[in-house]
Amino acid sequence: MLRVETRGDRRWLLGRDLEVCLQDFGHSRHSATGPVFLLASGPSASEFPLQRYRSLPVVAMNGSIVRCVDEGIKPFYYLCDDPNFVIGRPELALLGVAHGEHLAMSLDVLQAIHAADATALNGKKIYLLERVNRQDGKAVLSDRAYAWSIRHDEELISDFSLLRRKPNRIGFSLNLKRGYFGSRTIPFGALQLACHLGFRQVFVVGMDLRQSGGRFYEKGAAALPSSLDEDFEQYILPSFTLMARRILPRTGMQVFNLSAVSRMPERVIPKITLQRLDELLGAELAGLSAASSQATR
Repeated sequence: MLRVETRGDRRWLLGRDLEVCLQDFGHSRHSATGPVFLLASGPSASEFPLQRYRSLPVVAMNGSIVRCVDEGIKPFYYLCDDPNFVIGRPELALLGVAHGEHLAMSLDVLQAIHAADATALNGKKIYLLERVNRQDGKAVLSDRAYAWSIRHDEELISDFSLLRRKPNRIGFSLNLKRGYFGSRTIPFGALQLACHLGFRQVFVVGMDLRQSGGRFYEKGAAALPSSLDEDFEQYILPSFTLMARRILPRTGMQVFNLSAVSRMPERVIPKITLQRLDELLGAELAGLSAASSQATR
């Protein structure tokens, strides 16, 4: 079993034949700027011309790493917080570990990866993803008590309800050193990571959120099970709505959805075309093109 040990002001990931100094989210906060692509796994991700934007940072998650590897793109971060994905698709999780510049993963995911390949994590830049209000995988306070405790917090933004339990599980973290909120879909964790890092424009690719559509990298009986349909109304949509209502106006971060078939309402996250994407990235793409031209002279 892997464990986390604190030595002075550093934390270490330890296990059999493994000793890795964990990266500190406190040092990465507001370390980035400009645009970023978040690459999810809906079928529409296979249609997006990722190669065209390869000079811009990409955050891959779960099986979307396949697109990055196929296109020869090294993701800025590889994100995974579901040990069942690693158990069901170990070869894809190991691809993410091998190709990601930085890894952001929960302890149970790291454990599953280590079980699949005891050498995979050696020498990697690993950030430990930890859920808010959790210690050793268990809640420290009830959801209601925790939501009440952070009602005036400047970095952990949550709904609160005395009468209903589920609103107290909805939130958004501006500082991943203090944890992140789950919403039953990994792109929401990636959005908290993008905000923490300081990106100003976030373009989400492949966030179809349709259980019947599956994932672009698997088909038929071989597909891993999904709970998107049962989780969408109760957790996913309220989480994104909170972000749109309370986080985006406050931080100035812009989020755009590049999936035309996405279940996410446009009133929550606006959908844009490739033409509009290029317009939004105009100055950025022009600068990168000029730099590339000079480099090849």
